[in-house]
Amino acid sequence: MNTILRKSILGIAGLAFTGGVFAGPVAAHAADTTHAVKPVSVTVQGDKLIPHGVQGNQSHIDLNDEQTKNVKAIIAATKKASMDERAAVVSIATALQESKLENLGHLGDRNDHDSQGLFQQRPSSGWGTVEQITDPEYSTTAFLKGLKQVDGWQDMPLTKAAQTVQVSAYPDHYAQWEQQAADLVAEHWNK
Repeated sequence: MNTILRKSILGIAGLAFTGGVFAGPVAAHAADTTHAVKPVSVTVQGDKLIPHGVQGNQSHIDLNDEQTKNVKAIIAATKKASMDERAAVVSIATALQESKLENLGHLGDRNDHDSQGLFQQRPSSGWGTVEQITDPEYSTTAFLKGLKQVDGWQDMPLTKAAQTVQVSAYPDHYAQWEQQAADLVAEHWNK
């Protein structure tokens, strides 16, 4: 079966399965600026950034200066780790889901255990100290270290690769950010 046909069939199956249920949780303190974007079957970035096509409806948020700075920090850490653009897409999509690219400190009663930073990593789970996991370079490097340990992550759909590292209660929610993450990598990778 040719690659385009196989990807189209898998994309349609993914859409049927998910039924558009992706509506990731938003931090209680943040304004919800998320809006759905119609899924695309073929991406302008091609196989390098989105090798499997996107799964399900895509979400998009408008980024402020801090969020854009965090995108650039994730890309810089990815390059420093000698990983490629796809690793940056997985990282940014994960951070979009976990924190909307905001470097979150402890949120008190609204906190998920002791999760903090861009990736909502937990000191009690061995991700590092609070100071470390709230440092964008450190937290990205820690995420990428976990990603490198996932056998065949490059050949997995984004949501499976991210979930294998993150072990989220909402494993399918990462998929909704793939297109925006790919667009951000395409925009900032060579800057």
